[in-house]
Amino acid sequence: MTPCRDDSWDCPVLHVDMDAFYASVAVRERPDLAGVPVIVGGGSRGVVLSADYLARRDGVHSGMPMTRARRLCPGAVVLAPDFETFGQVSTSVMETFRRVTPLVEVLSLDEAFLDVRGAARRLGSPLQVAEQLRATIHDEQGITCSVGVAAAPSVAKLASRRAKPDGVVVVPPDRAGEFLDPLGVGELYGVGEKTAAMLHRLGLLTVGDLVRTPPRTLQRALGHHLGSHLHELARGADRRPITARNGSAFGGFGTADPEHSMGAQETFGRDTDDREVVVREILRLADKVSRRMRVADVAGRTITLTVRFADFTTITRSRTLPEATDVTVEVHRAATRLFDGLGLQRARIRLVGVRAEGLIPRTRVHRQLVLGEREHGWAEADRAVDRAARRFGSTAVRPASLIGGS
Repeated sequence: MTPCRDDSWDCPVLHVDMDAFYASVAVRERPDLAGVPVIVGGGSRGVVLSADYLARRDGVHSGMPMTRARRLCPGAVVLAPDFETFGQVSTSVMETFRRVTPLVEVLSLDEAFLDVRGAARRLGSPLQVAEQLRATIHDEQGITCSVGVAAAPSVAKLASRRAKPDGVVVVPPDRAGEFLDPLGVGELYGVGEKTAAMLHRLGLLTVGDLVRTPPRTLQRALGHHLGSHLHELARGADRRPITARNGSAFGGFGTADPEHSMGAQETFGRDTDDREVVVREILRLADKVSRRMRVADVAGRTITLTVRFADFTTITRSRTLPEATDVTVEVHRAATRLFDGLGLQRARIRLVGVRAEGLIPRTRVHRQLVLGEREHGWAEADRAVDRAARRFGSTAVRPASLIGGS
């Protein structure tokens, strides 16, 4: 529903959904499987966790018993789930969202709502933001996503479904009825099988049927709250605010809880094997992460380095410090030592990331001076830089090696 002109300015809500997330990540790690049906799931008695679009054409879907999936698509390659990698990719994707807006409401490991009205001055219209996000995620993670753009979360959710795979659908407020009315009532966001069956018994089959039914009739038949809520959904009028939320899907996937860590990452414009270029980028990221910690008045004890190579192979290494820190030099030193410890020679690097984990309130950090150490040092220098940045802008004072860098 996206015309040639950009009519997304009144559509500040994005619903971003990764395309066949688990299968896409699995294929990314196995480029030899491109063009082959792929199913991710347990053993012969397990269930399908995800299937790529080739397998879906044969009727395979998530939650299906693996035995049936194999019968439907005998040529598919079945891969065991790699939850650690899934979690790492998900965390990186959510960080990409938060670079655009702090209002990210995570729904699951592979989808989120974003309120981008505050990003217009920097990044353009919601449609432009959606296209930039899709390009960034594809470039940094090697997977695709679909985006719904609308004024209401429920409409954005439906729009992203229509955008799949690898597309964008914009539903302006004045065209919401045209988009929603033909849909089956069971497609509405939050309407499950039981509610859909109840509506069918009332003769309400499409969203348009709901719109044309007086609210009081729905309230009498379904109860005041449900009847009113469904009528709002049907009209695309649910304008609830997007609430910044990390969601519960991160638990158990072997990654740091986003509430207890802060990180940043960067994809190089061109793959590089130049140590000087990589270390300079590590400094830039260490500076960014350290500033975020100081703003939040927290410090981290574990520093994690992520390195992604040209073939999308990704490795992480961590180092736990004697005491928590928010000092740029210390974060950079720890991350650089991790990088040098990899012993890479002529390996072309696509992306590098720095993360501080195990965050604690800054008030709980009591630094023990080493004999001969200056009473005032890098920590005080960082805070002086922060004060200058608040007054004159973030680029007013920078590490010397970053001046003139890319």
